[in-house]
Amino acid sequence: MTEQRIGIIDIGSNSIRLVVYERTVGGANRVIDGSKHSARLSEQLDDDGALPEQSIDELVDMMNHFRLICAHHRTGHIRAVATAAIRNATNQSHILRRIEAESGLPIELLSGKQEADYGYLGMVNSMAIEDGFLIDIGGGSTEVSLFKNRKLVHAISFPFGCVSMTKRYAKGGMLSDQQLKELEKHIEDKIEHETWLRSSPNLPLVGIGGTVRALGKVHQSHVKYPFPSTNNYSLDAASTDELFELMRKQPLDKRSKVPGLSKDRVDIIVPGIAILRTIYRAISASHYIVCAAGLRDGLFYATRFPERPRLDDVITYSVNNLAALHPEAPMQHTSQVNRTVLSLIDLLGSKLPALDLVRQYLDIASILHRIGASIDYYDYKKHTFYLMINSHINGLSHRELLICSLIASYKGKSRVKQTAAAYKPLLSEEDIETVCKLGAVLQLAIALDRSETQAIGKLSIEVSGGKLHLRALRAEGMLAVERKEVDSLASDFKKLWNLTPLLHTPDYR
Repeated sequence: MTEQRIGIIDIGSNSIRLVVYERTVGGANRVIDGSKHSARLSEQLDDDGALPEQSIDELVDMMNHFRLICAHHRTGHIRAVATAAIRNATNQSHILRRIEAESGLPIELLSGKQEADYGYLGMVNSMAIEDGFLIDIGGGSTEVSLFKNRKLVHAISFPFGCVSMTKRYAKGGMLSDQQLKELEKHIEDKIEHETWLRSSPNLPLVGIGGTVRALGKVHQSHVKYPFPSTNNYSLDAASTDELFELMRKQPLDKRSKVPGLSKDRVDIIVPGIAILRTIYRAISASHYIVCAAGLRDGLFYATRFPERPRLDDVITYSVNNLAALHPEAPMQHTSQVNRTVLSLIDLLGSKLPALDLVRQYLDIASILHRIGASIDYYDYKKHTFYLMINSHINGLSHRELLICSLIASYKGKSRVKQTAAAYKPLLSEEDIETVCKLGAVLQLAIALDRSETQAIGKLSIEVSGGKLHLRALRAEGMLAVERKEVDSLASDFKKLWNLTPLLHTPDYR
């Protein structure tokens, strides 16, 4: 795939979405535009299971609208797919012919298996998780998959979704006790013969799609969660059940005011969570995890990287992609800092627990520490922190991302405590102490290339007599700038590590 921009259109049973991806000059991938239309196609199927002509007219109009947005962005390739609503329509061939004839866009009609596969690909490329179940509750179908060692083992598409179940059991969005029992019995009957669903208990149930994302947002608002992301957000069964019952008992006018719940999901959220809970109990899952990626992301990876769409290392890809989005950071300097900081922690890290994790924190922070300069060099550390916590660094927990962001933007212990105060529930005092120690090591590595000329060609590091001896065995010049920088941060470093850093220049005599 050589086109620099790719448009992905997903004709779902609940909504129709467009996402436009761009590959930058620096080789990074990013979303540059998106649009959503709430269509409720599953709801519009008539008694014969056909989509009425008026609904097809509206669908064609929306596809032309999306095509114009793609044209505005000079999108080189548009990939449009349709899922359960069109798949289940008795007049599917007519619908597809009309869309292609009147919009010029050929539509791929995904099977339930393909829908599950692309959803899995989107999830596995956004989370560093080895084993689990995956669920995607759409408007007209629900895909459930089992993956182990990051490989898909089983997948199935069930012919029920939040819109179709609302239409059948919860007209008007209200679900009585009796209707809930009937809905759950309907699901249990459908999944009964899939014995593999019961073969792997105590695994997490990862959810993609609007129902699970909405649940995550509502729960975060409910508990006043301080971090601005639902990706990789965990919920336990008790919390989910509590929110479910709270919303189920609310009339729609009151439910519409629930913080975190979008207006177009007010009537279908309760049946959607009912599906989620029933599957959760059937597989004996350990907990829920919200994934912000899904079908469209999977389609993007399959289109952009057709030979190897599944990422081997989610974290490394995300970090390198974010760095490439901010090319103002000098690459040679960043690479030098990265090498130096890892050498420093290899020597000093024996005083810290979990060295492998600590190295990962410093690896990420050192690569990204200058991205904030793309906004404003003079206050780049503040901007680096903002960019990191609001960007997609997939594979990290929210706590881990906060720690990396605080290390990358380190300006002293008091500043760390001030910034971390807003995220108090996520960070312990031990975490803050670790951030300060690692932040000081990163600042020392930056100081050792303060001239940004990579003047130190080879560095020997040694601890002796309360000193951290940094001997430049091969260097260009007398390193006056680097020595002054190392001396200026020596006091802060000593407080944290009980070592005074000293830079020794080569003896050229």
